[in-house]
Amino acid sequence: MYHVVLASASPRRQELLRRVGLTAFDVVAPHADETYPAGLSPEATVAHIARAKAEAARALTAPEDVVVTADTMVFLGGERLGKPRDEADALRMLAALSGRRHTVCTGVTVRRGDKLKCFTASTDVYFRELTERERRAYVASGEPMDKAGAYGIQGLGALLVERIDGDFFNVMGMPLLPLARALEEFGVTLL
Repeated sequence: MYHVVLASASPRRQELLRRVGLTAFDVVAPHADETYPAGLSPEATVAHIARAKAEAARALTAPEDVVVTADTMVFLGGERLGKPRDEADALRMLAALSGRRHTVCTGVTVRRGDKLKCFTASTDVYFRELTERERRAYVASGEPMDKAGAYGIQGLGALLVERIDGDFFNVMGMPLLPLARALEEFGVTLL
């Protein structure tokens, strides 16, 4: 089995890898250019950034390492919702998401040497109608401040979500089944 490196500082991604039994992995945080060409679809956008992160991780990893990178974004219509800049921005995002469907897209790249496997996952998330008091209380909890779209489905944010269509783990930042299948192609078997 090859040595796995998660090239992401996300504690949620680290937790997800541990949940599926991958406990022996290193973590590095590459500094990648996260800009992307205009006009890309949501899926192409996250794939582009995940590949850029994989390239940036080359300087921090050995050629024989199996390196996993990911990028997750929230899209509401044509608008990309990143991490909120401040509490006012988080409140704005939550108000925009209230009572609506949005899409969470994750691009993942698995690399060892020059071999590269890229894939994307998309999940539709439906928020219930949120009152202003609920939005303010959620922002005051601090939970939304480091998350794309200003919410975390795995915590208090679960109380905002009416339903999802797609991979729950994708909304957390790492679609696990496609990742497991990709890792198998690199000699890493989880089950």
